[in-house]
Amino acid sequence: MNVKVTILITFLFVSIEAQVQHNQLQIDYANNLYNNGQYFNAITEYKRLLFFDSSSAIKYQVNYNIAECYKAGGKFDEAIKYFSIASANTLEDEELFNSNIQIIRSNILRKTTDRALKLCDEIDKDPRFKYMTDKTNYWRGWAYMFADDWKNAAKMFDKISYNHELKKLAEQTDRAKVSVTFAKVISYILPGAGSIYSGKVLSGFMSMGWNALSGYWTINSISAGRVFDGIVVGGLLWFRFYRGSIQNAEEFAVERNLEVANKTLLFLQNEYKGIKP
Repeated sequence: MNVKVTILITFLFVSIEAQVQHNQLQIDYANNLYNNGQYFNAITEYKRLLFFDSSSAIKYQVNYNIAECYKAGGKFDEAIKYFSIASANTLEDEELFNSNIQIIRSNILRKTTDRALKLCDEIDKDPRFKYMTDKTNYWRGWAYMFADDWKNAAKMFDKISYNHELKKLAEQTDRAKVSVTFAKVISYILPGAGSIYSGKVLSGFMSMGWNALSGYWTINSISAGRVFDGIVVGGLLWFRFYRGSIQNAEEFAVERNLEVANKTLLFLQNEYKGIKP
């Protein structure tokens, strides 16, 4: 009887060891696919591993790896799904924190800013992560940058460090942008001024010129007794240029701000050496 038990126990240990080795080979193979940019082939291999072995020992890491593959492939909804599954299959605080941060980063990339900020707040409220505020503020800053809110982004990085590189970059970007409202208001007062303020100097002066010319034509026609020409022809022409100057000012301001933001985001993508979403 003792011999049979010994044989059975030995067999079980050998089987477990073989399964562990097989799992490791499968994970290594899937990891190799991931490292070579074959994300969706890697996902297939990870899911095959989960199908044949759904033990808690591998659930966290494999689901986390699947999520990273989806994220690398731009499938952020799927990435969030699997990062969430990973976070539900760990008892380690560090692993839970890492998976939750990855969920935040995926929300930043898909520009669901409110969700990313809410998750940062939830982490801050968790007593297990009370010393991680700098990290959540870092990702808050990124969330605001992706939402084109550079002023609040600078505030978040300032909480980490007064001299934080991204704080200075966010402040520079915010200063380089123009006020769309101000561009419109000054165009009401002086047609063309809003375009000049937004950086379109030639267009602004041309708008001023056309408004001045059409205004002169209207007033001159009325003064000469050509009321119909002054009101119907000159007035309509003047109104067209006047309204056009306001619309152009708004469009140029929005375009200028988009150029400024895109320039900064391009720098972050290609030049920034720190951690990115």
